[in-house]
Amino acid sequence: MQLSVETPNDLVNKFSDERKTAMNKLRQVISNNLPEGFEETISYGMLAYVVPHSIYPNGYHCKPEEPLPFISLASQKNFIALHHMGIYSDENLLAWFKEQYPKHCKNKLDMGKSCIRFKRIEQIPYQLIGELAAKVTVKQWIEQYEQAIN
Repeated sequence: MQLSVETPNDLVNKFSDERKTAMNKLRQVISNNLPEGFEETISYGMLAYVVPHSIYPNGYHCKPEEPLPFISLASQKNFIALHHMGIYSDENLLAWFKEQYPKHCKNKLDMGKSCIRFKRIEQIPYQLIGELAAKVTVKQWIEQYEQAIN
């Protein structure tokens, strides 16, 4: 869902009450657990956690004027999506997440390369998302990213 908004709060306030509650809870869990240095913003119409240009001036290689993306949250028609670029680039992190998911959620994991889809909002594993957010520092993410693009 692409909306014309200025701030993360503006974006979340555009959602239905049910989605707004879930997105705000995800924001809180991610913000409380994300290592220092990541910044909350809007990127590609989604709520995003990025490495700002003040830390990584090169930005995103596909679009250098954009900061380096890390985690994004999107409210789609039938689900909430969490895009975690670290899962996409780190096989060990992906394996850890797949192993932990059934311990936190009774429904089957619905996932693409970096996209975790939550069709049942009431079953979002917030604690697991917090643990996932805490797993990669800004420095580690920059190193993984640079290895992937070089």
